[in-house]
Amino acid sequence: MNTQVTEERAVRGRVKWFDPGKGFGFVIADDGGPDILLHANVLRNFGQSSVADGANIELLAQRTDRGLQAIEVVAIEPPASNDNDATLADLAEIDPEVLRSTPVEPARVKWFDKVKGFGFANAFGSADDVFVHIEVLRRSGLADLQPGEAIAMRTIDGKRGKLAVEVLIWESITASND
Repeated sequence: MNTQVTEERAVRGRVKWFDPGKGFGFVIADDGGPDILLHANVLRNFGQSSVADGANIELLAQRTDRGLQAIEVVAIEPPASNDNDATLADLAEIDPEVLRSTPVEPARVKWFDKVKGFGFANAFGSADDVFVHIEVLRRSGLADLQPGEAIAMRTIDGKRGKLAVEVLIWESITASND
């Protein structure tokens, strides 16, 4: 199979949708044009296994005989928050500055069920479960987590135990410390 490609170009856009189970999704370019295929392998090379629908994204794309395809993700920003979004009661009561100043802890995903809208992770060195809500993932620019995935998270003591207030992909933390 011969796939004709043209030179790459930088694109800013928004994630239309991404399905980790299918292994792909699409991006809508800010300057218009056809949807851009975003394959899971390209996203993994950036250090993420998922991305939230509506997230802002910068990427390099190439036109092939099959259409525009992302070849490299440069940056991802979580989707803008919507005042109509459901908020977690524990988070609504805390000053955002306090949340941002909470230390980042390395952790591993225990399990996460996107349909149920939550899951659990364990901070390294602790057997305590940390509750991870889908809304926190979305605000962090993620759509899903896989069991065993290395992450970093900010946590607080919620009304019913430890609660993640931000989830980061481990590779993004280790890369910023290099």
